[in-house]
Amino acid sequence: MVFPFFAIFFVLGTIIGSFLNVVIFRMNTQKSFFGSFGGRSACMSCKNKLTWYELVPLFSFLGLRGRCRTCKSKISIQYPLVELVTGLIFALLFLKFENIFFSSGFVFFITYLYYAVIFSILIVITVYDLRHKIIPDILSFVFGALAFIGLFFFHSNGIYWYIPSIMDFLSGLLIALPFAFFWLVSGGRWMGLGDAKLAIGIGWMLGLSGALSSLTIAFYFGAIVGLFLIIFSKIYGWKYKMKSEIPFAPFLVLGTVLVFLFELNFFVFIF
Repeated sequence: MVFPFFAIFFVLGTIIGSFLNVVIFRMNTQKSFFGSFGGRSACMSCKNKLTWYELVPLFSFLGLRGRCRTCKSKISIQYPLVELVTGLIFALLFLKFENIFFSSGFVFFITYLYYAVIFSILIVITVYDLRHKIIPDILSFVFGALAFIGLFFFHSNGIYWYIPSIMDFLSGLLIALPFAFFWLVSGGRWMGLGDAKLAIGIGWMLGLSGALSSLTIAFYFGAIVGLFLIIFSKIYGWKYKMKSEIPFAPFLVLGTVLVFLFELNFFVFIF
């Protein structure tokens, strides 16, 4: 009985992922922000307007074999990857709140909508940081504001009114403090200030112990990826070196997704 709903939310996620690709490509360009998102999508190379069957999430990329129907230029792999990841996250969000879905449709709708928006923003932050090595302030501020609101209403097991504790309020600042410190003492060479802004929202969203768990995952994955990049750079002659810049927001978001969706908590007995 669950699988049909899982599939429905996966498809919904791929559709939203298609829109997120538009946001990512058009943000901070002459086409952004809201005024141009209503325009028809076109090939990035030949500017030819795309038909409906060229815009079907995942399937259009596969059917076109990754190339524009008109000019045959390659279509960025970002398109299907973002659609796939968004679809999986939306489907897993349904599984997380499955019990609420079958007990209270309205509560599920509000809760699901809130976290769907949250994770959509995090996906945009991830891909944008990978492409441009910067986190747009507007995204960090909106994410932080939503996470702060969530302190009062939204929790991993549903929605209800809750008076946050002092530690709940401080969790965002405490998680962001190390990032801000590294940014300050290194002049931005070790860590970007955007990571500190993002960490505030993560702290408010996950709580102190959950956020620390997400940071642990982020640093481990970051170290592993960095090590592999160094090894393969020596093998294949890539330009990556020890001092090369690696966007850290994707690892922060990965840790946040894993901790929230799978309820990973390495510090539950401490806090």
